[in-house]
Amino acid sequence: MATPYLNRELSWVEFNQRVLNEALRDDLPLLERVKFLAITASNLDEFFQVRIGSLMLMRRSGRKTPDASGLTPARNLTILRQRILKMSADQYALLTETLVPELVKVGIHPLELDDLTDSQKAQTAATFEDAIFPLLTPLAVDPTSSPPNIPGLQIIVACRLLDPENQSVRHALIPMPEILGRRIHVASEIGGHAFVLIEDLVAAHANMLFPGETVTATTAFRVTRNGDIAVQEEDAIDLAGEMEDVLTARRFADTVRLELRSDAPRDLVRMIHAVTGAAPQEVYRVDGPPGLASFMELAFLSDFDHLRDADWPAQNSPSITPGASMFETIASNDVLLFHPYESFEPVMRLIEQAAEDPDVIAIKQVLYRTARKSRIIDALIKAAENGKHVTALVELKARFDEARNLDRADELQRAGAQIVYGVKGLKTHAKICLIVRRESGRLRRYVHLGTGNYNEATSKLYTDLSYLTCKPDYGNDASLFFNAVTGRSKLLRFQRLVPAPTAMKPTLLELIAGEAERAKQGLPARIIAKVNSLQDPDIISALYRASQAGVEIRLNVRGICCLKPGDPKYSKNIEVISVIDRFLEHARLFYFHQGGDAEIYISSADWMTRNLEKRVELMIPIEEAPLKRRLLRILEAYFQDNTQASRILQDGTSQRLIRTKGQKAFRVQDHFYQQARKAAKAREHERAMTFEPHVPTEYSGKIV
Repeated sequence: MATPYLNRELSWVEFNQRVLNEALRDDLPLLERVKFLAITASNLDEFFQVRIGSLMLMRRSGRKTPDASGLTPARNLTILRQRILKMSADQYALLTETLVPELVKVGIHPLELDDLTDSQKAQTAATFEDAIFPLLTPLAVDPTSSPPNIPGLQIIVACRLLDPENQSVRHALIPMPEILGRRIHVASEIGGHAFVLIEDLVAAHANMLFPGETVTATTAFRVTRNGDIAVQEEDAIDLAGEMEDVLTARRFADTVRLELRSDAPRDLVRMIHAVTGAAPQEVYRVDGPPGLASFMELAFLSDFDHLRDADWPAQNSPSITPGASMFETIASNDVLLFHPYESFEPVMRLIEQAAEDPDVIAIKQVLYRTARKSRIIDALIKAAENGKHVTALVELKARFDEARNLDRADELQRAGAQIVYGVKGLKTHAKICLIVRRESGRLRRYVHLGTGNYNEATSKLYTDLSYLTCKPDYGNDASLFFNAVTGRSKLLRFQRLVPAPTAMKPTLLELIAGEAERAKQGLPARIIAKVNSLQDPDIISALYRASQAGVEIRLNVRGICCLKPGDPKYSKNIEVISVIDRFLEHARLFYFHQGGDAEIYISSADWMTRNLEKRVELMIPIEEAPLKRRLLRILEAYFQDNTQASRILQDGTSQRLIRTKGQKAFRVQDHFYQQARKAAKAREHERAMTFEPHVPTEYSGKIV
């Protein structure tokens, strides 16, 4: 009998269903529901670009070998299509039957062109003529010539044109410029916020683009293209140049999905099929506007705060004294931060202080995904301009962030920083910053190690952990790490840090096996882990063996989970939950009981083969007893959630945990936020009650 293994892609779809379930909840604020709906659509966009695109390439190559779950690429694509068609129908039913009527009730009015008053028609016509028409570029469709290039993930208006003189019919396409956004504001006498979709407005005025012809029919569609295009590094002499070629290729790669309105006229449907090259199994007919991800704009409308969750602002960590030097703070004690409940500000402040500090000699940092306007990159530029030795390992292969990383790397290089474009054949996904500072005639190394990106925008939305230390062992390992990745030498086992792809997977397998051995001896054995995804077959097999040996295993997996829970033979001692809430769960945290001398790690890596074998990652042991106790409490708290948690079932689907009668509601993210608030207030009160003696600058000679 084969080891139970859930299909990776279907498991991901079930994760997206858990997100859609949040949008379906009528007890959530309305714009939060809109936000979750838009997230599910955005998630599907990336899923089609990467996973569906990859499976289609496998099918085209003739691959018939089944994956670990027993599905061939062709069979997998067939099952996925049926499941996603159901999800798409549920998305549009939610939008049209529930969300839009509710939006109208609260003063947010999505309007059809036929709904507009005469004055509104005049206003939108003026808007079209002044702000939209000059930016439009119609593309002729000639059946005798090559089809025009249609960019991916943009709304396109397809038009049927009639020439009144000779009664000839032809077709044309009008791409919507992304710079214009999706919603066109319409003034309304009844107040609130009214808008029309840009494709509807363009369709209504498309005659202006084709003088002498009549537009007799229109429809909107959207193409998703294969994003699974990689640099051929063996041949890449100029990696930055090669990456620019990849970005261009991705815009016009093979079609993997065509979103087409259900009410589209047949001749336009045939023309769109021909232009996009979409096969029937790649077409998704939708009962509404294609491209629901753009509805995220609605979730952040101003003047509608009452329709959103109350703000949970990041709190000051009790470990950080406001205004104090970050170097003094870290020198006095190691610091553990739990974002976004505790502010990411200290991490940014550390790098900004390093940029200005005359005693700082060098800064080395890995940059994977950064904010659009990144204070961290600005600080590194400032540091380079101040004459410090700045090394930035910029990962150009961070999918869908490549263009931004190219631009910022160029800025850093112009400022004098040394730029390294990742590691050949691997993605560098580790989250590490090393600062070398001269103190009392000696060099001291300060290190930040984390589970999340150096991105101040996502640090407010993702749950992550930061560890700041100046312990010599960690600093020495950090130096060895940067020497290895910039000098292309081997990532050997360090004193403290555990790197992938060399040591992390063997270490994890050893730790899991150690718990299994203790369980066999009748000793307490326990594993608790929090990851975004669990897919690696070797890790899953090791967990099954540990479960069979009697190890208590509790897993918190946000997304993909290929381990099959609840199997009486393999996984009877394994519980898997998933928490979906207002913050995206992103921290990776592992606990191994180890006979009572527990080992706890934070990590940049998920338990996926790509992370453990094909990326440069770091697993960081946390050794201070108070910090270990705190991390264990964090892990255990997730399994108390009875509000936002779902249990993963044997077939890979999910079931929301329901409180038993009389059981108090426990929402883990709210719990962490309230904890952070109380700790910040207590520390603030403590500082306010601390009396600092006033020392006069000169001794007056008087006795008081």
